[in-house]
Amino acid sequence: MSAIESVLQEHRVFNPPEALVAKAAISGMDAYLKLTAEAERDYEGFWSRLAREQLAWHTPFTKGLDESNAPFYKWFEDGTLNVSYNCLDRNVEAGLGERTAIVFEADDGTVTRVTYQDLLARVCKLANGLRSLGVKKGDRVVIYMPMSIEGIVAMQACARIGATHSVVFGGFSSKSLHERVVDAGAVVVLTADEQVRGGKVLPLKSIVDEALALEGTEAVRHVVVYRRTGGNVAYQAGRDIDLATLVASQSTTCEPEWVGAEHPLFILYTSGSTGKPKGVQHSTGGYLLWAALTMRWSFDIKPTDVFWCTADIGWVTGHTYIAYGPTAVGATQVVFEGVPTYPNAGRFWDMIQKHKVTIFYTAPTAIRSLIKASDADPKVAPKNYDLSSLRILGTVGEPINPEAWVWYHTEVGGGRCPVIDTFWQTETGGHVITPLPGVTPLVPGSCTLPLPGIAAAIVDEAGGDVANGQGGILVIKRPWPSMIRTIWNDPERFKKSYFPEELGGRLYLAGDGAVRDAERGYFTIMGRIDDVLNVAGHRMGTMEIESALVANPIVAEAAVVGRPDDTTGEAICAFVVLKQTRPSGEDATRIANELRAWVAREIGPIAKPKDIRFGENLPKTRSGKIMRRLLRSLAKGEAITQDVSTLENPAILEQLGEAK
Repeated sequence: MSAIESVLQEHRVFNPPEALVAKAAISGMDAYLKLTAEAERDYEGFWSRLAREQLAWHTPFTKGLDESNAPFYKWFEDGTLNVSYNCLDRNVEAGLGERTAIVFEADDGTVTRVTYQDLLARVCKLANGLRSLGVKKGDRVVIYMPMSIEGIVAMQACARIGATHSVVFGGFSSKSLHERVVDAGAVVVLTADEQVRGGKVLPLKSIVDEALALEGTEAVRHVVVYRRTGGNVAYQAGRDIDLATLVASQSTTCEPEWVGAEHPLFILYTSGSTGKPKGVQHSTGGYLLWAALTMRWSFDIKPTDVFWCTADIGWVTGHTYIAYGPTAVGATQVVFEGVPTYPNAGRFWDMIQKHKVTIFYTAPTAIRSLIKASDADPKVAPKNYDLSSLRILGTVGEPINPEAWVWYHTEVGGGRCPVIDTFWQTETGGHVITPLPGVTPLVPGSCTLPLPGIAAAIVDEAGGDVANGQGGILVIKRPWPSMIRTIWNDPERFKKSYFPEELGGRLYLAGDGAVRDAERGYFTIMGRIDDVLNVAGHRMGTMEIESALVANPIVAEAAVVGRPDDTTGEAICAFVVLKQTRPSGEDATRIANELRAWVAREIGPIAKPKDIRFGENLPKTRSGKIMRRLLRSLAKGEAITQDVSTLENPAILEQLGEAK
C-alpha cells in the first residue's frame, strides 16, 4: 500500500493555562508520562489498580485480564458489581444525596432539577416496575425515548436489575427500530407518546406500533409509555402501560442485581459497511471504569463543575458522558431536550450563561452551524453572552477542522479554555486519544496523544509500524477494559471487522486513517479508511480537504467523498454549504472555480475537487451526523435506495445532485 499522504500542515500551538495545570487531575506532562510508564511496565496491574480505586465492587476480582480467547478479551471477570449502585447509591451514601445530579432544560426552556437522592428513588421505582413485568437479569430492553430525565432513569433502571438495554435514537424509522428490536430479542420497549424538538412535536409511540406490527417481534411482551406531551396515541390492551401507572405504587428502594464484570450492560447499534447495523456489546465493569476515569482525566471534573454534553442518549456519547460517566463521579450535569438553533442560534450560549456551565462538550457539526449562524445574525454570536463560567471545551463525533477549532477556542472559550478534541468510537466505550486539559499543548485539528494505557499506533496494510509524518491505518495494539466485547449475535463479524487476519488478528482496527507528526508524535485523524481518496496514485484523507475548504471565509461546511474516474482512478467530489445564499447558474460556476483555486493553494493542485455541489445544508441525521454514504451515492450518480427517514432534511438531496 502506498502511504496515505498527510497534506494538512498546522503549526499553531496553544499551551494549557498554568492555573488549570496546577489543579488538574493529571497535572503536567511528567504526570502523564508517569502513568503511561506504569501501564507499559505492568499493564494488567495498571488497569486492576484503577478498577479497585474507581469502582465499588460487591465481590472483588482476583484477575485483571484474560487473553485466553483473544480477541474476545475479558476484564475483572470474577468480580461482581452493579452500575446503578456505583452511579447512584454510592453518591448518596457518601453524603451527596442533596447534590443536583441533573439540570434538565426542556425544549420550551422549562427547567427541572433532580438531586442524586431523587434520581435514585426514580430509578428504583422503575426498576421495581420492570421486575413486576417479569423483566429479569439478562433480558433485553429497547429504549426508544426522547432526551429526558426519564430516558436516563430507564437506562439506569435496566442496569439496576441486570437487564441489558439497547437505546435506539428517537429519530430512527420504524424499519430501523424493528431491526434492532428483533436482533436484540427485546422483551420490553420503553418509549414516549411523542417527543419535542425545535418547537415541533414528533411521534414515537406510533412508530413503535408500526415496528411491532412487523414479523419477528413476538418476544416483546410490554410497551411502557412515558406521557411527554399527553398526545393522543393508541394503546393495545394487555401490552401497553403508562410509565406513571407502572411506577405509582412501586417502592423507592430496590436491591441491585449484582452481576459479573463481563455481564452485557448494553447493546448499541452502529452502522456497518454492509448496511446491516452492528450491535456493539459492552461489558459492565470495564465500561464503567473508563466512563469514570475519562470524566476525571479528560474533563478534569471537580465537585464545583457543571458539565454539559449536548449529545443524545441514542448515541454512545450520551451513554458514556450523560447516563453513566457524570453520575459515576457524582457530577452535576445539564441535560437538554432541544436543538441548538431553537428558538434561535444563541440557545447554547444562553444555556451556558444561565446554568453557569463550566465544561461544554459538543460536536464539530454543531460548532460549524453556529459559526454560520453568528455570521448571518451577529445578535446570536457568543460574544453577546456571559460565557465566563467556562473552563474546558470539548468536541466529539468527528475530526474538527482547524478554523472551527480556533473559532471555538477564541469566540466561545475566550482564548482561555483548552479544547479537548476527543477521538473515540462506539466500539471504544470512551475517549482513547485526546488532549488532557492540564497536560497537553494543543494543535488545532489534532487529537494529540493516547490516554494512559491506550497503545495506539499507525500501521500499514500488513500491520507494520509506519514512521511519524507518514499516514496509515490507526490501530490499538493491546486490549483495554472499555473496548467492544463482541457484535451481538455475530462473533465472526466482530473478528473480521475489528481484528482482521490481514493485520495478524491481534490489532484492534479503528477503521480510520491517521498520521503522527514528526515533532510531538501527535495523532491527527484523516478520515475513515473507506474515505481515503486515491487520486492519480496519491492517497489523501478526506478530512484534510474538508478542512482546507472550510478555511475559506465564505464556506460554512464541507464534506468530501470520492467517485470513480477514468483518468485519475478517483475524482474528488465536494459538497459545500456557504455562509451566503446557495448560488446558482454562472454565480455557482464562478464560486466553484474560486474554491478549486483555493484548495490548490492550500494543499496543492492534486487535491482540487473535480465536482463541487452547493446545498443549503448537508444530509444529516437528526443528531447532526453527516450521511456520507448518501453523498457517495450522489457523487456516483446512483439512485438513492437507502432509507432516508432518519434524515433531518431529505429535500437537500435534490440540491446536491447538481455538480459544478
